[in-house]
Amino acid sequence: MRARRILALLMVLAVAALAVAAVSRHLPAPSLAGLKSHMRALEAFGAAHPVRAAGLFVVLCTAFSALPLPGAELLAVAAGTLFGLLEGTALVAFSVTLGSCGAFLIGRFLLRGAVQRHLRSRLTALARGLEREGAFYLFALRMIPAIPFFVVNVAMGATPLRLATFAWVSAIGMLPAIAAYVNAGRMLGQLRSVSGILSPGLLVSFAVLGLLPLAARRLVLAWRRRRS
Repeated sequence: MRARRILALLMVLAVAALAVAAVSRHLPAPSLAGLKSHMRALEAFGAAHPVRAAGLFVVLCTAFSALPLPGAELLAVAAGTLFGLLEGTALVAFSVTLGSCGAFLIGRFLLRGAVQRHLRSRLTALARGLEREGAFYLFALRMIPAIPFFVVNVAMGATPLRLATFAWVSAIGMLPAIAAYVNAGRMLGQLRSVSGILSPGLLVSFAVLGLLPLAARRLVLAWRRRRS
């Protein structure tokens, strides 16, 4: 049974690596400098091949969200340039939620023993938080990233939390930050000079990202006071 789980995990990693490699040939590397230097190319590609661009983006963003890879935030910024605010937010939210569920299932069925051994203290804290505050505890973790994104996903898979609950709570909790990143990318795509960085829309996006943890903390405190 253990050999089968290891083999299944290797297959998942291999498929994800192949997906990332295949899609990376069509899109610029997910770095801020690369995104800025290829801004016009991204816009042209998205305008010429909207369906293909959306499909490639979903595959790439899902893979980055399912595995402990850096760059998901920059992909959200790129979505704003490629697809605009509404479509970009929808695509990123769908991809990140799908990738998170993939990591959740990896933690539940493939890495459950390893998670319980190596993340015992954090897993205990997560289980206590879920027992005390229910799904709202996961919502708070999404709003206040106190634990790395991938660790939360796989660790939650080792708890009794239902996949459906994990999916919709994660989607709602991550939505404000996703919208802020996508809007920042949309505004960056409209820049015509360096001074445009100080535009109101872009400043609002950065302000939202900075205020989200504070707002989440206040929301958590209010929730706890109400329960007590």
